[in-house]
Amino acid sequence: MGNREQLLAGAKRCLIERGWAHTTVRDIASAAGVSHAAIGYHFGSKDALLTQALVEAVDELGDELARDAPSDRPEQRWQALIDSFTAHRALWIAQLEAAVHATRSPEVRRHLAEGQREGREGLGGSVPLALLTGLMLQWLVDPDHAPTGADVISELRSLVTEL
Repeated sequence: MGNREQLLAGAKRCLIERGWAHTTVRDIASAAGVSHAAIGYHFGSKDALLTQALVEAVDELGDELARDAPSDRPEQRWQALIDSFTAHRALWIAQLEAAVHATRSPEVRRHLAEGQREGREGLGGSVPLALLTGLMLQWLVDPDHAPTGADVISELRSLVTEL
């Protein structure tokens, strides 16, 4: 594994262990076992590296969910996503931190916007992506009262009949 790959792996670990806001260049370099100058050489900045690491980690999670989630029952597909909010809590929180950071960083915003476009394609549109984001917030803040996959589908069906 070369320095670039080591940096990505180290940045993913730091995102999970420390979060976006608390990860430093020194943390990433230490986790990767390379000089901190390698970050600038390979990625240009810490933000660019963290963004790339986050995008890759989310893609890996998406691949895992696609492999493991049943495709024939919408309740089960949504429940698999909901279960990931607990199983991969640190990754979901890192996404929220990145979104907040993106309000002040055009570079991060550009990368996250591209990820959102891919997310819309993967989920089937803007509404499922908005629903996913809202569910994530509910589960991260108040998991005891957040909806299940069955609740999501039931409420969506009720909304559709009202339209």
